[in-house]
Order: sequence, then structure tokens, then C-alpha cells
Amino acid sequence: MPVFNSERYLKQAIESILNQTFKNFEFIIINDGSSDSSDKIINSFNDTRIIYVNNETNRGIVAALNEGLSLSKGKYIARMDADDVANPDRLTLQHQFLINNPAYKLCGTNAVAINNEGENTGKIKRPNNSSKIKALQLFR
Repeated sequence: MPVFNSERYLKQAIESILNQTFKNFEFIIINDGSSDSSDKIINSFNDTRIIYVNNETNRGIVAALNEGLSLSKGKYIARMDADDVANPDRLTLQHQFLINNPAYKLCGTNAVAINNEGENTGKIKRPNNSSKIKALQLFR
């Protein structure tokens, strides 16, 4: 999970991963030169599944993501941002899907948008087939 000055939602984001029903994972957090209290928040968690890297300077989200990938030892990668809150069954459902559908190499999820108070403000629909996903990448 890349982190840059994410103190506002960071604790909730980390807790949502650590409290997953699926427990066998490594949680790689790359603090990419934050100047807020992100480092203090991350260090407040004492969980052996966390692999924490605290970069002195901000190198950008792509560099942080690549650094996390290089540290990963797992078979699967789950992408998470520091302002996301994961459903408690997210990793279980995604893992089961990939195990039960070995032809698939990637899975994702729709999302629920929330406001600063955590109230539901609507659904975010993601593309759900290969051609739609590839087409979307052209506009990023």
C-alpha cells in the first residue's frame, strides 16, 4: 500500500486489511516521504504481517508500488490505497475466485464511495471484462 501524507484515513485503511477474514498475507506498506503523521500511525500497529518501508523522500506512487512489488513473496497481489477501506471479506472472496477460476490472472471489485463521515454516497462500478479493462487503460 503506497502512503503519502495520508494521515486522515490511514488508520482505518490499515485496520480494514488487518481485520480481513483471510489471514495468510503479507501487508507491504511503503511510506513515500510523508511529512504528516503517517509514519507514527503505521508504527502504532504491531502485526507481524506488516512489512514497512519508510522512504525519506517522495518518489511518487509508481515507484512506491514497484518497491512494494519487489518486496512481495506472495503468489497474489492485492492493490490497496491509503484512503481505501476494504470489506472484511475482500481478500477471502478474491482469493477464492482466483483459486476456483485458474484461467483468470486478475480480479477486481466494484466499490462504495463514502464521504468524510463514512456515509455511503454511491456505488463505483468498475469494468468487468478484459476488453473494457484494456479500453479504460487508454485513458489513464
